[in-house]
Amino acid sequence: MDFDTPDVIASRPCLLLVADPVLRQDALRVAAATDCVVQERNLPVGNDSAVQAAGGAIAMTRLDWDNAAVVLLDSQTAQHIPALRLPRRENVAVLARGEAGVEHWRTATAVGAAHVLELPRDEGELVRLLGTSYHDAHRHGGCIAVVGARGGAGASILSAALALVSAASDARTLLVDGDEFGGGMDLVLGWEDDPGLRWPGLVIEAGRISADSLHNALPSRGSLAVLSAGRVRPGASGGADPVASAAVIEAGRRAGDLVVCDVPRLVGPRTEVFHDAADLVVLVVRAELGAVAAAENLAGYITTRNSNVGLVVRGPAPGGLTGAEIADALQLPLLASMRPEPGLAVRIERGGLALPRRSPLAAAARAVLDTFARKPQTGRAA
Repeated sequence: MDFDTPDVIASRPCLLLVADPVLRQDALRVAAATDCVVQERNLPVGNDSAVQAAGGAIAMTRLDWDNAAVVLLDSQTAQHIPALRLPRRENVAVLARGEAGVEHWRTATAVGAAHVLELPRDEGELVRLLGTSYHDAHRHGGCIAVVGARGGAGASILSAALALVSAASDARTLLVDGDEFGGGMDLVLGWEDDPGLRWPGLVIEAGRISADSLHNALPSRGSLAVLSAGRVRPGASGGADPVASAAVIEAGRRAGDLVVCDVPRLVGPRTEVFHDAADLVVLVVRAELGAVAAAENLAGYITTRNSNVGLVVRGPAPGGLTGAEIADALQLPLLASMRPEPGLAVRIERGGLALPRRSPLAAAARAVLDTFARKPQTGRAA
């Protein structure tokens, strides 16, 4: 199954011309968090201490200056730029340790820098500058959020099925547990004994994380990695707050992953981040009158935050309600209707979710993914 994940486009590096060792380390740390490649160069101005800052780096050329996505300077190196007669360019920033002084603003004006960033206070702004410029806002991955109309709808199981079917097609997939206080998606998959971080142990600095680092740190098998709820222990410093959740989704997007999020029905900042970020919100409804009524209330809220909402209807249908009738009542597109799957609960309890070839759950997951794969490459799903 093909998703909108074109070949990786070579991105332009960040040119780092910083003599201050503290600022240099801060810049390198933030660049690592944004997946940004750093190119360090010496300024060709003789034996000045700024020239020695990078320790063995070759002298900067005009091509380095022109080719960089972002140029980071400190006041010491910035004062040499005018003498090199380099052209003015965008995305030049002067870094200051603590509060910026007059010399920082003077040198920023001299080199045409649009930003003076005071570290660590403006670290978030540096994250945005490096992340946006380095990746040129290309987001080839996608995000599906799955939410149940009411308890027991089966949203967690469908989320796991979507992730398994996606990963089986060799699409790199990230399954995110949106409920950090739930039982855990690792239990649904039967991965509870697999090593790796869960939400309580995940700490995200400056609102940015590397997708590769995330995949390496989480429980993973093949193309699938899972960020699951875990056992919350006193003193744990991590957790699924809105900033961390947004950072995880963004990391997957930048890397071209399909990010599947199991989202609880609770309305609030912890769930809004998933609704807002998703390219498609899948509402799972049991074919029962009470579930349809609950779905109507929840759909009314979700559609105010995301216009791309689709419906998956799960049997059995005690009163004979069909998926088409439910979709018509809720005025939502029907992505899939699935009949009951015998033995599903037993399989999950005894070894985790497995999807036989004729599994109705797998068929529903494929239907959703087939629809999602037809979304435009740029922009949101139609």
